[in-house]
Amino acid sequence: MCRIFATQDPASYALVSRALRLNGHTTSIRLEAAYWTILGEIAANEGLTTPRFIGKLYDEVLLWHGEVANFTSMLRVTCTLYLRMADRRAGGGAPEDAAESPRTRENHAVVT
Repeated sequence: MCRIFATQDPASYALVSRALRLNGHTTSIRLEAAYWTILGEIAANEGLTTPRFIGKLYDEVLLWHGEVANFTSMLRVTCTLYLRMADRRAGGGAPEDAAESPRTRENHAVVT
C-alpha cells in the first residue's frame, strides 16, 4: 500500500506560491501543487476563479470567526473536507452538513 503513496509524482507535492488579494491586501499563499488543483476544482464547481473563491472563503471565515488564523492550513483542511464530502456523496454516506462546526450544530439544536 505504501507504494501508492511513495511512487507519486514529486511535482504533486512541490510547493507553489501564488499572489492573491485578500481583504484588500496582496499576500502570497504557498501550497503544494495538489492542493492548488483541488482548490481549482472547488472554485470551478462554485463558478468562480481560484483567486476569487479563496478571497470569498477568506471573507466568510472573517464573518464566522472574526479572524483568520493560519489560513494556509485552513485551505489544506478545506481540500480534505471537500474530498471527504465527495467520497460520502459517491458512497451514499453522511449528508453534506455533517462537516458543520459544533457551534453551528448547537445553534440548530436550540432553534425549535
